[in-house]
Order: sequence, then C-alpha cells, then structure tokens
Amino acid sequence: MDVVSETFSVPLTVRGYETDMLGHLNQAVYLSYAEHARWSMLQAAGVGLDELIRRDVGPVVLETTIRYRRELRAGDEVEVTCGFAWGEGKVFRLHQTIRKADGTVAAEIDVVAGLMDLNARKLLADPRRQLKELAADPSLLGL
Repeated sequence: MDVVSETFSVPLTVRGYETDMLGHLNQAVYLSYAEHARWSMLQAAGVGLDELIRRDVGPVVLETTIRYRRELRAGDEVEVTCGFAWGEGKVFRLHQTIRKADGTVAAEIDVVAGLMDLNARKLLADPRRQLKELAADPSLLGL
C-alpha cells in the first residue's frame, strides 16, 4: 500500500458527557471521533451521502486498531486527522491521529475499509476508481 500523509483534519472539543467515571474520554468515543472525521473528509471531497445512496454503494469498516497514547479529558481541544493509503484490490487503509491542541498525540487509529455494493452486499473490486469518480476534490482522498 502507498503511504499517504494525513490530508484532512477536523477540530473537536471533548464534551463532559463523553467521559467515563475516571474522567477520561470513553474509549468508544474515539471511534465516533474517527468516524466523524472520515465522513467530514468525504463531504469536503464532494462525496455526498445522497450520491452514494443513489449509486447503491457505501463505505464499510472492516478492521480498526486504536493505540491510546495520552488521556483526553472534558474541555480538551483536539484535531482529528485522516489520510488514505491506497493499494490494489478491494480494500484501502486510513490512518488517523487525534492530537491535543499542544501537539500531543492522544490516539492513533488505523482502519481497513472498502466500498460495498449495497445490493450485492459485496466489496467493490476497485474502490479507488469509484471514489475518484465521485469526488469533486479527489486530492483530499489521496487520489
């Protein structure tokens, strides 16, 4: 797979209700932050949900690995980055980083994903081509 730098980021503020009884960001919320950044990136690239639905395709996460580096607490300002690593075949990889405002890495998230034919319930053979066709700004997707 080609390595692609993280080309997109979204700012977020950790909200109190997202924390656990220890005062840390709940582990499941890291996944929500990552998902939010991925959808925001697709939208910024011009890949809209309506067009995906019209074409009966949708992104699907096949595997996620999270490495927790530093705690996040309510009120922390973070940036969630996202970048693609493309190869050949049905799957692609995304690398995401959640960084505190001071630059400290709070978490690293690696995702294996694909683009699914929603009728056949199978991965499309060439998601790279499909997303490039859909995107108004394919450079945000590493294309």
